[in-house]
Amino acid sequence: MSSSSSTSSAMVVLQAFAVTVPLVLLLFASVFVEHANSEVVFSHKNHHNVSALRGRKQMNGGCNLFQGRWVFNPSFPLYQSSNCPFIDPEFDCQKYGRPDKAYLKYSWKPDSCNLPRFNGMDLLRRWRGKKIMFVGDSLSLNQWQSLVCMIYASVPNAKTSLVRKDPLSAVTFQDFDVTIFFYRSTYLVDIVRESIGRVLNLNSIEQGNAWTGMDVLIFNTWHWWTHTGSSQPWDYVQDGSTITKDMDRLVAFNKGMKTWAQWVDLNVDPLRTKVFFQGISPTHYQGRDWSSGSKSCKGEQQPLAGSTYPAGLPPAADIVNKVISGMRKPVFLLDVTLLSQLRKDAHPSAYSGDHSGNDCSHWCLPGLPDTWNQLMYAAL
Repeated sequence: MSSSSSTSSAMVVLQAFAVTVPLVLLLFASVFVEHANSEVVFSHKNHHNVSALRGRKQMNGGCNLFQGRWVFNPSFPLYQSSNCPFIDPEFDCQKYGRPDKAYLKYSWKPDSCNLPRFNGMDLLRRWRGKKIMFVGDSLSLNQWQSLVCMIYASVPNAKTSLVRKDPLSAVTFQDFDVTIFFYRSTYLVDIVRESIGRVLNLNSIEQGNAWTGMDVLIFNTWHWWTHTGSSQPWDYVQDGSTITKDMDRLVAFNKGMKTWAQWVDLNVDPLRTKVFFQGISPTHYQGRDWSSGSKSCKGEQQPLAGSTYPAGLPPAADIVNKVISGMRKPVFLLDVTLLSQLRKDAHPSAYSGDHSGNDCSHWCLPGLPDTWNQLMYAAL
C-alpha cells in the first residue's frame, strides 16, 4: 500500500480522473441555508474563517461548533441507505438487520450557534471543477461514503461514476465535474517492504505524491496505531536510522503526526488547498467509560445526555491538537472526538455486513459521520 509501486499505481488512477482546476482560492461565502426545523440561519458573524485557523475550533463569533449536545430531530436522517449505491456492507446497519431506528434521528446542536442544514446541490455548485480527497483509514472511508451519499441524496438523478481500487477510489459527479477521492493510508506515514520485512517508517511519506493537486484534503489516522499481533500490518518500526521491533504507540503516533505536519507545511499551498484533519474517532468497547454496566456498544440505542464523557478525551486527541497548533500552514481540526464519544448508540455492533462479531469502532450509515460532514460543510 505504502510502497513506491503503490504510489505509482495511484498516480495512474489520479491521472485518469484529472480535471482542469484553476489555481484560485477556494472561497466559500457565508452559508444562508435555513434548517428544515426553522433553526437560525448561519450568519456572517458565525462564519468560519478556515484559512486563519491553526487547530483552533472557535468561530469568529465565539461559537465552538464541537461543544454541544445531541437532540432528537424528526427530519433526520438526511438519506436512506437503500437509496445510496456507495455504502459498503460494513456500514449498512439497516440492511443487515439492526431493528431500532432512533439512532438515525439525532442531530448535533452546538451550545451557542446553529448548524446549517446540509445542502448537497449548494456544495456541488461551490465545488464545481474541484477535487476533494479523504486520506486515512476505514474511518476516512466511513466519512467519504457518508459525504457522497449526502450529496447523492440532493441530486439523485445526477450522472455519477465510481472507481474502487486500492489505495485510491473515487466518485465523480459528472454534471459538476466534482471528484471526491478516498486514498487509503492507515498511518499516513509509509510502510515499506525491506529485506527484514515490513517497516513502518515514521519519517517517510512518499505516498504523499498522490495527495497533491487537490482543492480540499481531509486527513485521518489513529485507529491502526494501537493494533498488535496478527492485525498489525508491519514487522518493524523505523525512527531515523533506528529500527526496532516496537515502541510506545503514543510516541510513535506523535512522531508520525509530526512527519505529516511537515509534509503539509512543505507541500500544501493554502491559496489552492484547504486542509482538514478529522479528529480522533472513539470506540465503545468498555461500558465503564460512560459509567454503564454494559459490556460494549451492543444494544445501546440512545446517545449520552449532556456534553461530557466520563472517561475524558483519549491521549491521542491531545497529540493531534498540539501538532496542528504548531504548524505553519492552516489546518482546520474537525474536533469530532467528544461529540462522537456521546454516540455509544451509533456503531454497527452486530449489524455489519463485513465484520463478524461486535464492531464498536466504525459507524452506521446513515449516522454519525453525516454530522462530521455537516460540520465540515459549516466550516467551509
